[in-house]
Amino acid sequence: MTDRDKLERVQMEPGWREALAPVLLDDSMQELRERLRAERQSGEVIHPPADEWFRAFNHTPLDQVRVVILGQDPYPTPGHANGLCFSVRPDVRPLPKSLQNIFRELKDDLGIENTGGDLTHWADQGVLLLNAVLTVASGSPASHRGMGWEALTDEAIRVLAEQPRPIAFVFWGAQAQKKAAHVHRPEHLVIKSPHPSPLSAYRGFFGSRPFSRINAFLESHGEEPIDWRTGG
Repeated sequence: MTDRDKLERVQMEPGWREALAPVLLDDSMQELRERLRAERQSGEVIHPPADEWFRAFNHTPLDQVRVVILGQDPYPTPGHANGLCFSVRPDVRPLPKSLQNIFRELKDDLGIENTGGDLTHWADQGVLLLNAVLTVASGSPASHRGMGWEALTDEAIRVLAEQPRPIAFVFWGAQAQKKAAHVHRPEHLVIKSPHPSPLSAYRGFFGSRPFSRINAFLESHGEEPIDWRTGG
């Protein structure tokens, strides 16, 4: 099978697939796929399902990205993760604590009160909701860190950082902020603050007003602001 054939089999939006081809075709990525396949065959439950691993890329094509919000890894609770960072499936109640804190800050910032945790509406407006690690073993937070996903998501941030159009990058927490080193172009906006988890939100996430800052940045460049409502 040729590299082109291998690439065509990757279920990813074509623009992203081409941009990330060097990593997708790397031996380490093939090894990651084999390891995940072996884990599933051994009975390990992995979140989200395989057809949602690249959901962030597929919902927000490369040429439509206006904002990047970087998470850590998917929710390990069964039925929660849906392939978009911080997002959960529409019927999930109660919402995860980090998402509750995000919505609390959104209400304080823009007066928007969301109760539904599915953030697909954000993704469809050009907000890339990307986790640094795209899978997790059920019930085991951070269990897939260091397995190889980071090479792919590092490259995604680098690709976006080289785009000439202005993009807002949001890095919450120390792990996410490591990727901020890839963003150098002065036309981009970089927002860094503590993670919205209950352990760190009071250290500077609350009061950081990221949503109004993003919208002011977009409008200053002639872009439509993001509608941060989720419909719930």
